Amino acid sequence: MTIFATESLLIPGAIIVSIPCLVLFVESFSALFPLNLQPGGKNRPKGTKVTILIPAHDEESVICATLKQLSLARKPEDKVVVIADNCQDRTAEIARAAGATVIERYNSDLKGKGYALDYGLNFLENDPPDVVIFVDADCYVESSAIDMLVAQAIYTGKPVQASYLMEAPPNPRYKDLISNFAFKVKNLVRFEGLKRLGLPCLLTGTGMAFPWKVIRSIDLASGHITEDMKLGMDLTLAGYEPVFCSQAIVKGYLPSDNEAATKQRTRWEHGHLQTLLTYVPQMLLEAFQQKRLRLFLSALDLSVPPLSLLVVMWSTFLGISLLVGILGISWIPAMILTVAGCCLLLAISIAWVKFGRADIPLHKLLIIPIYVLWKIPIYLKFLVKPQKVWERTKRESIENNALG
Repeated sequence: MTIFATESLLIPGAIIVSIPCLVLFVESFSALFPLNLQPGGKNRPKGTKVTILIPAHDEESVICATLKQLSLARKPEDKVVVIADNCQDRTAEIARAAGATVIERYNSDLKGKGYALDYGLNFLENDPPDVVIFVDADCYVESSAIDMLVAQAIYTGKPVQASYLMEAPPNPRYKDLISNFAFKVKNLVRFEGLKRLGLPCLLTGTGMAFPWKVIRSIDLASGHITEDMKLGMDLTLAGYEPVFCSQAIVKGYLPSDNEAATKQRTRWEHGHLQTLLTYVPQMLLEAFQQKRLRLFLSALDLSVPPLSLLVVMWSTFLGISLLVGILGISWIPAMILTVAGCCLLLAISIAWVKFGRADIPLHKLLIIPIYVLWKIPIYLKFLVKPQKVWERTKRESIENNALG
């Protein structure tokens, strides 16, 4: 009876852990295949009205450089609106001096990027654009990105996500390089695979373009700490599946301060897990009720947890399964997890070979276990006290990097 009970618990657990490993492998493997140019081209239709919304909370150290660089990436007729949200600094003043339209929002009870974006959309309601683009206040937008995002949004009639990548800080630590690689796996490798499979991607918070009627079909007003993932899931459920535009590049910057980096990762990881736990069951239920295979596949994609957590989960279950096998109870869970581990290793290897070799030498990948150990307290904190309130990451001046 004890042997049967043990198998009954471990085998389903091993399968649950193996599913995201297999999904990650399929997505990474699919990213190896060539892809024809995305239909719709790189040039927007003439006369398209475009507004770029920039939510900004105390961004005086970065907003001028962002607007300066953005002026090179957009057309002169494109409107730029900065939402100075609960600012206590000179963000609004600096943005106005740089030529942006600035609206100011003050509400200490409703904090979060979602509320700021909703405020901006309400401001545009009387004279709406054809396409609205969300850009963070501390991003570098490559010169052709805006045109490509607009062109794809008009052609597909769907949300379009740019390639949102991270730059490591000057004199990066090993941890920064691994974090940068993990970010690329999530936001580029997997999205490239999904694109080749003809499936939608997640939204990542910046470099997102929406046809007006699409973005107004969803209520953005929330304080969710990863409002981008929530927005992407809400749009997918509504039938507006986000499209990945890999040629449009938007870059952010990892903080060099260790405390700021930990705070940023905590918000991202906790928000990711909250979205996963909330939306995967909902999407699976809707997929079966509506008989939507694509929605089911999107739920599988969302079921992949942060890479470090997936490694922790796999290692923990494998250790327990090996012990169970040595005790003579059953080797089946260990066999399932061994196959899953091979999928996980192959996925990471493919991602590094195709996309990561220029960013991180092979020998530095050996410190992944140390990076995972750094992340474990973040996951333990999620079990006892998950972060639910949006908090802005401490900014560092970007005048001396690519925006300068």
